[in-house]
Amino acid sequence: MSDLLSGIKVVELASWTYVPSAGAMLADWGADVIKVEDTKGGDPARYLVSGGLRPEDSRVNANAVMEIGNHGKRSLAINIKSPEGREIFGKLIGQADVFLTNWLPAQLERADLTVDALRKFNQDIIIARGSGQGQRGPDANRPGFDGTSYTGRAGVAFALTPDGVEFPFAQTTAFGDLQGGSTLAGGVAAALFHRERHRHAPIVDGSLLAQGLWSVAPDIAIADYYGNDGVPKWQAGDAPNPVVNRYKTKDGRWFQLMFLQADRYWADFCVRIGRPELADDARFTPLANLTANKTEATALLREVFAERDLAEWAEIFQAETGAWCTLASPREVPNDPQVIENGYLLTLTDDKGEEFRTVAAPIQFDETPPRPTRSPGHSEHNLPRSGCRDIRYAGDCFGAEAVPSGKYECSRVSVTREHSVGWERRYDAAGALGAA
Repeated sequence: MSDLLSGIKVVELASWTYVPSAGAMLADWGADVIKVEDTKGGDPARYLVSGGLRPEDSRVNANAVMEIGNHGKRSLAINIKSPEGREIFGKLIGQADVFLTNWLPAQLERADLTVDALRKFNQDIIIARGSGQGQRGPDANRPGFDGTSYTGRAGVAFALTPDGVEFPFAQTTAFGDLQGGSTLAGGVAAALFHRERHRHAPIVDGSLLAQGLWSVAPDIAIADYYGNDGVPKWQAGDAPNPVVNRYKTKDGRWFQLMFLQADRYWADFCVRIGRPELADDARFTPLANLTANKTEATALLREVFAERDLAEWAEIFQAETGAWCTLASPREVPNDPQVIENGYLLTLTDDKGEEFRTVAAPIQFDETPPRPTRSPGHSEHNLPRSGCRDIRYAGDCFGAEAVPSGKYECSRVSVTREHSVGWERRYDAAGALGAA
């Protein structure tokens, strides 16, 4: 695990995937992330059935969405509506560096977890909020998922759906959530840097709507500049530049070319595909002629790529200096040598010893992949027997659902952190987030 954020403590009050994935990324970077859940069942993502796939049919005892968005964290179940639970939550906030939440403005108001209320616990805490539609405006308190706020409302589905297609673009699970989580984690990192330099703890806000707009920013800009509906679209397989295109192979797979500087690559490309005579064909050179005759060139290349299987084309293009790839399936990606060598997947083990893989955060530091870690079980770190000796609370603070009968002594810890600019904060809290 990267130690870049070692010593940084994060309290997360969030569910589903968008904001929790930001917490998982911070954990991958070394932060100690405490996921605060309710005492009745916790994050509803624990029980999510993705794509109708039943958990009992899986070869491993693991929830894919939970592992992606929550690995590396610890789970505390707290009834923050009770006086005891609020006291404990306040002590957690009091020693934290970051409060990470996806609760809507009205929810935070009702729970007395506004910025002012949180700053009474800790004036130096960075508050990071991820929402569907942003913190202001008429729909600030409307719920939002990536399928609505990101894909639909931000124009992503419209931008990605070709003309003439009966159904609009349909996202896969957490398509926008994970992009938004990455952005939010980056915002938290920037806020931490700012706090160290300027002794000011910013509020960090992100939303799925904003993330969606950023994803299709060229379409929105072009729509504004030209008064149309964004970047011109074309049917699948067609493109203004025939060598920035994808082609179907003999075995029904797809091969992607990205020769943005076509003149630079065209001659060698023609030799490589077994059609050297095309290198000097006046119809296709220079680039202006290639694009002017794109229909003829595309039809010709479709015929060529249909002559061989995908694996053959991949072998032929191994020495190609221009950008290309095969369109990989999710079952193929984990076996990609680049994925393996760079540590882009975490190999984990379920409680039966069965190995499975989940995706790591997309940023590494010092060429070091994150340490493989599971997502926590609900309330896993409430109890002393969990092995987390630095979290010890009175049992009655958590409710009967989370803690068995009997009381556990509170451990009062005084923590001093000295920052690089010479200022310090002192906490007096029951139960440390990490080793004091």
